[in-house]
Amino acid sequence: MTRIEAVNDFVIKFANVNGSGSASANELFAKAILRMGVPVSPRNIFPSNIQGLPTWYEVRVTEKGHLGRRGGTDMMVAMNPQTWDADVAELAPGGYLFYDSTRPLPPSKFRDDIHVIGMPLTEICNAVYNDPRQRQLFKNIVYVGALAILLGIDPAVVEKLFSEQYKGKERLLASNVQALNLGCDFARENLSDKPVGLKVRRADRVGNQIFVDGNSAAALGCVYGGATVAAWYPITPSSSVAEAFQKYCAKFRVDANTGQHKFAIVQAEDEIASIGMVVGAGWNGARAFTATSGPGVSLMTEFIGLAYFAEIPVTLINVQRGGPSTGMPTRTQQADILCCAYASHGDTKHVLLFPEDPHECFEHAAAALDLADRLQTPVFLMTDLDIGMNQRLCKPFEWDETRAYDRGKVMTAEELEAGKDFGRYKDVDGDGIPWRTLPGTHPTKGSYFTRGTTRDPYARYSERGPDYIYNVERLLKKFATAAAMVPQPVLRPAPQPTDIGVIYFGSTSPSMDEALAELEEDGIHLDAMRLRAFPFPDSVPEFVARHRRVYVVEQNRDAQMRSLLVNELEIDPAKLIKVLHFDGTPITARFIVQSISSHVRAQATDPKGNA
Repeated sequence: MTRIEAVNDFVIKFANVNGSGSASANELFAKAILRMGVPVSPRNIFPSNIQGLPTWYEVRVTEKGHLGRRGGTDMMVAMNPQTWDADVAELAPGGYLFYDSTRPLPPSKFRDDIHVIGMPLTEICNAVYNDPRQRQLFKNIVYVGALAILLGIDPAVVEKLFSEQYKGKERLLASNVQALNLGCDFARENLSDKPVGLKVRRADRVGNQIFVDGNSAAALGCVYGGATVAAWYPITPSSSVAEAFQKYCAKFRVDANTGQHKFAIVQAEDEIASIGMVVGAGWNGARAFTATSGPGVSLMTEFIGLAYFAEIPVTLINVQRGGPSTGMPTRTQQADILCCAYASHGDTKHVLLFPEDPHECFEHAAAALDLADRLQTPVFLMTDLDIGMNQRLCKPFEWDETRAYDRGKVMTAEELEAGKDFGRYKDVDGDGIPWRTLPGTHPTKGSYFTRGTTRDPYARYSERGPDYIYNVERLLKKFATAAAMVPQPVLRPAPQPTDIGVIYFGSTSPSMDEALAELEEDGIHLDAMRLRAFPFPDSVPEFVARHRRVYVVEQNRDAQMRSLLVNELEIDPAKLIKVLHFDGTPITARFIVQSISSHVRAQATDPKGNA
């Protein structure tokens, strides 16, 4: 029987039960490999209940540093009888199945083309621990110890992680180290005849990268970007944005001398109240944001429309999940693009930012606050569960301490006193962005009535057609101005001339980077453009025009980014080829390669075909 052999290049997947304490043990496993200088890309695939349902933790180990999902599983740690059949079926031929062999299983439960490693985990833990909860929790640590020996992970690295986690809690430290050694000792003494061809070897490929999740990164970006107000309502997978913001504010936004909090965080009664608070704070001059997901955006749309038409700075962090309705609360998608681009009734268009990793979550969160002020409009930071809730390697965050917050066109008391003309909704220099004043700027000048109904350039109520047309066309002009302000697309030219292109964005990026390299090895060359924002700058239609066809890779059913490109840029839909992944799991490099290569081959044999 063939045996998968690989050093620092494999995928291991843990199949557990939610609420069993496995998450921390599996994360410990991933971090131990990281400490050995080998890049990892873990992903937690968990159910939307508290406990009892299946959960998986997939760790990609790759010295090449690929951060996207590869696709396929080389080793399965099968700890959940409910998902056993599907977990075993997922293994690649020649792969390895590690399981709890306390209770014998019939031969029909295995496959002839995989290598089986049984370890009586329950029996070992029952013999050492009396408390049922300890037996369950420490079983996870025991299998980490066994895997360390089988895969060549230095147990001392795991012990060092324990010492950092339980510093000052010696009793917990000792008990975890004991469980780890139970697994290590059993593997050394009893599993030496079960060789595993997957090995971890020390390397130096992590460098100065940091390991962080996108929600924490976005929260820290809001702190550095000057946000002082957050209002939110809990919803998976965005809740940890507000929780992290609270943690960082407690560290950085409390006056050391007086203990005064220089921030306000409100958990509102629902999403409607939370966006209302943020709109009010933005109108009053504070930098404010809310964090939510698709169902929350649906509830917020009326207030979003008010902020758009009344021109109030608002930042919304949308950590996307599977929809519609409640959908798949703990699965990832890029399916809120059209919902957010045109949120609210009537003619509305909103700025969207698409970060690819935690580093850009940090940068774009701060940029969103600047853009909201400069443009006086709602700005969406469009992350998703894959970026938001999974830890990922990325470049360290950087911040220029001399950077000043860009508040945009805010008229001062001195300017008003000097007689400067103030028309709240008047375009004075052709960019569509009017001047605003903050409440209390001047005792008698610069005041205006904020309303969601139509008005003239001086904020006076008006239902005259010309006044309405002036206002909404000015808003379009402002949106066009935004195209030059937002983060610009990133181009990756093919190594040789080609008339085929590909457009992608957000969390698709890591898998796309790997797929491009594999396609090039297969002789398929594509110029690539990673979108980072909407509205689209001129470089986007120019990119499409230079190519005979362009693949648009996205994680939703309805090709929403493709629809946005067609609608906004009036591109011939036939030029844009859909590559869609929407089962709720992060897209893989293998999926992208298979989808594009099969279409390219079909076009080569039948150029007029509609593959």
